[in-house]
Amino acid sequence: MNKNFLEHQLNFNRRRFLSQLSMGVGGVALGSLLMPDLFSGKNVAEANLSPGIPDFAPKAKRVIYMFQNGAPSQLESFDYKPKLTEMFGQELPASIRGEQRLTGMTANQSTFPLVGSFAGFKQYGQSGAWISDLFPYTSKIVDDICIVRSMHTEAINHDPALTFFQTGAQQGNRPSMGAWLSYGLGSENKNLPAFTVLLSRGVGNGQGVYSKLWTNGFLESIHQGVQFSSGENPVLYLKDPDGMNREDRRKMLDNLAAMNQLSYDKFGDPEITSKIQQYEMAYRMQTAVPEIMDLSSEPDNVIKMYGPDCLVPGTYAANCLMARKLSESGVRFVQLYHQGWDQHGNLPYEITKQAKDVDQASAALVSDLKQRGLLDETLVIWGGEFGRTNFSQGTLTPDNYGRDHHPRCFSIWMAGGGIKPGIVYGETDELGYNVIKDPVHVHDFQATVLNQLGLDHEKLVYKHLGRRFRLTDVSGKVVKDIIS
Repeated sequence: MNKNFLEHQLNFNRRRFLSQLSMGVGGVALGSLLMPDLFSGKNVAEANLSPGIPDFAPKAKRVIYMFQNGAPSQLESFDYKPKLTEMFGQELPASIRGEQRLTGMTANQSTFPLVGSFAGFKQYGQSGAWISDLFPYTSKIVDDICIVRSMHTEAINHDPALTFFQTGAQQGNRPSMGAWLSYGLGSENKNLPAFTVLLSRGVGNGQGVYSKLWTNGFLESIHQGVQFSSGENPVLYLKDPDGMNREDRRKMLDNLAAMNQLSYDKFGDPEITSKIQQYEMAYRMQTAVPEIMDLSSEPDNVIKMYGPDCLVPGTYAANCLMARKLSESGVRFVQLYHQGWDQHGNLPYEITKQAKDVDQASAALVSDLKQRGLLDETLVIWGGEFGRTNFSQGTLTPDNYGRDHHPRCFSIWMAGGGIKPGIVYGETDELGYNVIKDPVHVHDFQATVLNQLGLDHEKLVYKHLGRRFRLTDVSGKVVKDIIS
């Protein structure tokens, strides 16, 4: 047999072994489906669906990642720099800029005039964290979140930077973070996928969001993210065709599984079992998804908390509420993408509306999880792919400016899941251009996320094409100072 195929099968059987071991000797079957026969490959419909074994006791069970696609400016949100306001229009000192590369959009500028935030800042919470006036709702939960001001990355353009955050590599075709968690831990709910994706778009300039961001890469396809849409059918091709009832669907799937099982017995291809699992998952989701999408049982106080837009399918607020429902139902990794943060020009106008789009619902999600007793076991993340420059892109006027991409420093926040609440971690220089204390690289962030779910990022590996791959590639360290 092909060597790469044998490596693939070995990885597949290892995860099945750990999944079955976690059920205990003689563990009962999940639902009405049989557990896989580990050594013969019989009854493989439940492979990789049962919970896996973490490397150590996890602090979180699930993740909700509210990705702000396009890169929100840290200087108008969570990194207060009054010195920039004092130095309005002055040239960025060469000693501060150093050798930092620029994008093609500003590389040919003859000047780099500094500009502070048009929005005011105030201090909140026990930590005295500075929060922009553009985020009044987030300011109310400041004692529940950890603001990391010292993030940095290597990518300077949107697609590679976004791909880097999600997959650990700037190129495509690697498993995404949600796929790695599905592979490492399996699913908590056999009626729903372990990894789901929700998309929304704000009023600003949007950047592309592609399915490669929730791909399974070289992992079995059962680990890929399932996108939920805002249309009549939230998951495409889930609904039975006209003239087919549940009984007919069940018979069809049983016959199809039997044929696929014969193929698996003959060829041993793990993707055959993945197809069986996907058909079975789709069948169970036909009942589970409509229940999840139904907001009629949500009380008025919850609707008020998220804001009226939460009743409008496809909005950011609706996706935040949906994320809570999915996470509450046992979905391991819920990924939100909100587009519109790419403010190269007219930033004051655009970021004001964009922040209003997300502020209330983001804070509501944290508060909602907390009041339900779910925040401790749910890791919530808010942030983009890089930061924005402290100088103006294009023409600077007293009331208008833009900011270019800046990978050297930016801010995110995290909450729940064993992360210390009410703290600010890391520091940038007085002009907001370089990290000067406690830097956090993208791989450090990824290692910390995996750690909170009980996974050692150096042990969560998959051998492919003769190399051992992992989410954090060959680097990354857990940021222990932000862990409670």
